[in-house]
Parts: sequence; structure tokens; C-alpha cells
Amino acid sequence: MKILYGVQGTGNGHISRARSMAAEFKLAGIEVDFIFSGRSKSDYFDMEIFGNYRFFKGLSFVSKNGQLDFISTCRKANLFTLFKDVRELNTRGYDLVITDFEPVVAWAAKRQGTPCLGFGHQYAFSHNIPRYTGKRLSQWILSNFAPATTRLGAHWHHFGYPILPPIIDSHEKKTNPDDKSVLVYLPFENSEEVMEWLEEVPNYDFRLHCKDIDPGVYGNVEVFPFSLNEFQKNLSECESVLCNAGFELNSEALQLGRRILAKPMQGQIEQLSNMIALDTLGLAHTSEHLNSQVIQYWLDSSRVVQVSYPNVARAVVAWLQADNNITIEDLCADLWAQTPNSAGIDFTFPSDTQITTGHFAV
Repeated sequence: MKILYGVQGTGNGHISRARSMAAEFKLAGIEVDFIFSGRSKSDYFDMEIFGNYRFFKGLSFVSKNGQLDFISTCRKANLFTLFKDVRELNTRGYDLVITDFEPVVAWAAKRQGTPCLGFGHQYAFSHNIPRYTGKRLSQWILSNFAPATTRLGAHWHHFGYPILPPIIDSHEKKTNPDDKSVLVYLPFENSEEVMEWLEEVPNYDFRLHCKDIDPGVYGNVEVFPFSLNEFQKNLSECESVLCNAGFELNSEALQLGRRILAKPMQGQIEQLSNMIALDTLGLAHTSEHLNSQVIQYWLDSSRVVQVSYPNVARAVVAWLQADNNITIEDLCADLWAQTPNSAGIDFTFPSDTQITTGHFAV
């Protein structure tokens, strides 16, 4: 099997998920070519696992002070370049195209009739799951940004649909976190403003990862640049995580058993929907606005929640190798059966009579 795998480069969640998949593909001996789009080439880091990967401009969004900047996003979008890249990318030499919400490979596969699997968190929203219902244009974009012939979504719960558990790379990690240390990752917020909030909570130590403040120690805040190894080290040593309402970091924090405060990017429908899901499931504390009082209250009153999700990446690779002998429903049911009841949440997967059947074919 030869696979073309497209990854949306906005943020780091899609890339983290792709790292888990790349490791499992390598173990299985499957040939995979990776394509990334959505941000400048210089903004990618720790990409060795992807081998001889390629870049395209693709499409992304622009944020300002924690809010989606729709006008700047439209100005940044270069549809001519996107159409050109879609026309020139040849997908016919591949048995399968996988898109993790990456539009170039998705539209090229659609144009050339190559089977395409939409794989990742955004594809869970093809089902009737908890979501933010405003902004019809954003709803349409979420549904049509990166089309696929088969969709395989992931979420913190299946909500009664054939949805995978999160794909994360932390199954073997043992940690002994400090209850006074807090990892902070808010890449869409104003970093100087974030620093002011943290400095007003002096009874905790914060480890802030950002790219627009020089690394160093500033009172009770230590600033780190973007680095996979440094980030993973801090995540393992901090009992609490303050972050945006993206999917991947919150998933990893749940897997490790961390207190979470998640703040959605305003105007970004996926993060607003994630906030609703976290609240519905009782997995994290959320807030649409941040300040020192909100942070202090969270740290003083919240609890640790841990959910032990199975190795989804390995199961998906095995499923792709199964030559259509396993349905999506059976794949999902098996993985949720390996997810123990946690924090009062029942992960029991519904019977076949309660779900819409689906089947994948290369």
C-alpha cells in the first residue's frame, strides 16, 4: 500500500496526530508521502519523522488577540495558488489519500477520483455531536474545506456515532507532575497580555510556550520557545494545563491526567464546539474570556481528570491493512471497549442497531 497523507499545518495539533500515525506506518512497513500546508515553511519544527515531506501554501486562518480575524483571513487566502497546486498534484500513483483537514490533497484526490479518507477531529462534525450552532458560513467551511470519500472523525466521546477516540502519542509515559506548575500554551492570544495575567497569580509557577517573547525567567513565569522535546518535558512535569480549546493538546492532557482550563478562539467554530463538548462531558474547566481572576479560580477549585484512551494510531493502521474485513463501526467499538469508564463517563459504544453503518474501500 502506498499512501499520500496531507496534514493541515495551522497550529500543532494536526502535526502531533500525524507524528503518531507516521511512527505506526513506519512500524507496519507502509510507504507514506507527507504533505503539509497552512503556514510558512520556517514555522515548522521537529519534522524529521516525516522524511522527505513537501509543503504547499494551502489555506489557513489569521487570529488577533484570541479572536479569528475574518477579514485578514480572506486577504491571506490565495485561491489562485490553491487551484494551481490542486491541478498539479498527482494522486493517481497512490492507493489511498489521507487528509487531516488538508485541502490540497483532498481536492486533488476528488478531482482525480482517488479514494480519500478524511481522518481527524474535524470529521467528527459530520455527525450530530455537541457543537456551536452559530455562523452558518463557518459551518459550511468546516463541512467542505477538505472533502473526502470516507470520513473517520475522532473526539473525546463517540456520542453514539462511529467516531474514534483521540489519536495521541503518550501511552507509555509515566509522570509525577508538580501541583504548583502550570503549562501555558495560548498561541492565538496576545502573549504580553497573557504574561500580565500569569504574573498576577504569584502562588503558581507558569511555563509559557510562545514565539514572540524572548525565552527566560520573568518572576513566576518561565518562557520557552516552540520545541517538541521541551514542550513534552513541561507537559510531563506540570499538573495543570492552560490552553486554547484545540483538540490535540487537550486530548494529551486528559490522557496524562491534568487539570485543564481551555479558552476557545473567538469566532473559530471548532474551538467553540470543543468548549461545549468539554463542558458537556465534564472533562475540563472552560472560559470564553481569560484574566488573572479566572485563572486563579480555576487553579483553586478545579480537579484532575484522566481518561486512558487506547493506541488509536496503531489500530487505524491495522484497519487500513485489513483489506475491508473490518467496518468503521467495529473499529470504533473495539477502541471504545478499551477505554475504561472514567470520571463518571460511560464510553460504552452503542449497538449496531443504534448507528448508521459505514464501510471503507480502497
